[in-house]
Amino acid sequence: MSTVKLAFSPAPVHVRTARLVGVAVARRAGVAEELLDEVRLAIGEACTRAVELHRQYGLPDLVQMEMSDDQSYTVRVIDRAPIEAGLGLTALPPDALANEWLTDEALTVGVGFALLAGFVDDLQVRPVEVGIGTEVRMVWPVGK
Repeated sequence: MSTVKLAFSPAPVHVRTARLVGVAVARRAGVAEELLDEVRLAIGEACTRAVELHRQYGLPDLVQMEMSDDQSYTVRVIDRAPIEAGLGLTALPPDALANEWLTDEALTVGVGFALLAGFVDDLQVRPVEVGIGTEVRMVWPVGK
């Protein structure tokens, strides 16, 4: 098993690098060629989401990405935004949708999770184990 860690400042320009590294590690891990586009898109979406949350909350912390290839190819993207923001949970009145109170940020997070679910069969989103933030965990099969 090997693990590759990448940490980058929350700037959109770094998402491309994260995607490139993630696909290179996926290819080396043995992810099927036909899944690599999904890997690229999912990593891009998860990293973009983390960058946007960091920028929205003015967080200087690095976005963290960890890739491992034990029995499968696993990618973890970690942001340090408040958990309710990271999970797209906001306290909305019952008639919020009717009154169009849903913020652009809440929509972006919700759409991001919908896109991720379309790219990844094994997707988990949960609070980080230590500190503040959210972990997006994505897993693809390897064919070694």
